[in-house]
Order: sequence, then C-alpha cells, then structure tokens
Amino acid sequence: MLNQEQLEKLRKAGRVSAEARDLGLSLVKKGVKYYDVAQEVEGYIRKNGCKLAFPCNISVNEIAAHYTPSCTDKLTFEVGDVVKVDCGAALDGYVGDTAGTVEVGTNRFRDLIDAAHNARDAVMEFIGEGLAINEIGKVVNMTITGMGYQPVRNLSGHQIEPYNLHAGLSIPNYDDGNTDTLKAGMVIACEPFATNGEGLITSGRPGNICRIAREVPPKEPDLRQFYDYIMEEFSTFPFCARSCDYPKAEFLLKKLVRQGVASSYAILNEVKGGCVTQWEHTVYIAGPKGEVTTVH
Repeated sequence: MLNQEQLEKLRKAGRVSAEARDLGLSLVKKGVKYYDVAQEVEGYIRKNGCKLAFPCNISVNEIAAHYTPSCTDKLTFEVGDVVKVDCGAALDGYVGDTAGTVEVGTNRFRDLIDAAHNARDAVMEFIGEGLAINEIGKVVNMTITGMGYQPVRNLSGHQIEPYNLHAGLSIPNYDDGNTDTLKAGMVIACEPFATNGEGLITSGRPGNICRIAREVPPKEPDLRQFYDYIMEEFSTFPFCARSCDYPKAEFLLKKLVRQGVASSYAILNEVKGGCVTQWEHTVYIAGPKGEVTTVH
C-alpha cells in the first residue's frame, strides 16, 4: 500500500493527466496541427509540476496507438477524423495514464466512441481488490460487442509501478481466462479499445516514440551528454525528440537508435483498417472499490 505522501503524488499525477487529456481533446478541430495539440498537452503537464510519463499520443482513425508528431510534422485534423489523445503525467515516478477520443466535425462514429467509453466506465463501477483480471476483460468485451463492435484483443491495459509504465499484469479487453486477482496497493490502467474492424492490431513502421534499450552510455561526447539529459529528464519512461528541450535532439536520437542504445515503438494499426476508439483511466486499488485517479 502507498503511504499518504506517495498517494498524494499519484493523485496529483492523475489529476494533471486528466486535465491535460481534456485540454487536448478540446483542441482537436479541423485544420489544427497534431503537433500543436501534442505540444499544448505536454506543456500543460510540465507547467503543473509534473514530468512526462510518455509523449502525447495522437492516433487517428485506424491507427490505434503510438503515433506522436515529430518536430516537423505538418499533419492537420480533417473533418471525419476520429482522434485518440493518450497522455500521462509523472511525479517522482508516480503516473497518471489516461486517454479519450473525439470526432472532428461529424457524428458518424459516436456509437463507436461510446462503446469504448461505456466499457471503461462499466469497469470503474466494480474494479477493486480481489477482482479476477479476466472479469475486467469479460465486461469490456460484453459492453463493446453489445453495441455491435469489437474490442481490440491484442491491446491491453496494464499495471503501473513507480518509473515503470508497463509493469507486471496485463489488463485484457476480453476474457483471457486469467483468474489472477488485483491486490491492494496496485495501480492499474484500464484502457478499452473498440473498433468496427477485425479487433486486432498489427505493427506498422517505426514511430517517433523511443525508449532507452541499453543503459550503457555512448562514448561519443555529444551523444553521452544527450544520453545523460534523457536519463535525467525521462528516466525509464518513453520519450521522443519533440519532447526534448535539447539542441539537435532529433539528429542525436536517430544516432542513439542506430547504435542500439535507444529503440523506437512501432505505430500500431488495425489489421483491416477499421476505425479505433479508446478511453482510459488509472486506478489505485485500495480496497473493494478502486480509486480512479485520472479525474478532476
């Protein structure tokens, strides 16, 4: 179990994440750049006393996850786009991880957006200590299929530990048969994804989100200094060049990837090109009823 000081850090990270999420969703309009939304979301997190748990993901339509704009990204939102904003704040390693979905200028995918939203909220009604993990997946699956869509079965929620965004347990979006139970003191991210496609994602091209893959400082002085900056600013969390307040970050990060010190996450696409929606909360398991931290 967390002590009071740790719990307050977790709560603040969750609240700041929720505020940043809602800010990001409010900024998604026709003609607005992905880059500008990501910068505003991350700037809000930093201005409110937190660091980034990961770069702001802005994944559109059939892209389910792991798209963040580069420093030179010119993409803008178009009418009909279904936009997922996924962001996270970290405070001394304690994380709020949250996401939401909005549609640009139309209502064609209102029910699909609601399917993921309703699934998340249904889980929030009963998540707590002693709950079997597959029961979460069962409710997510029933909620989404009950509305005529498919959950994305090979994307899942996850346990979170200090400085470890994906720790221990996976929280499925279908009944995977795992009867392990949630324990008091755990922090869990529940993130249903719904789609009008097949219900599976595949890895696409490498994206801009990276992580340190090998904690061996490079020998070249310029790379060593950049590596030290990354470890100080992001620790073990994912990051991207756009989020670095560092000269020539994009160039230096590409060199770290080529040397195997850093690796990039693949952009995740729905296998049949189906539209994907996502909603996510972080929950502290403190008893029979979990505490949702990503609210404000």
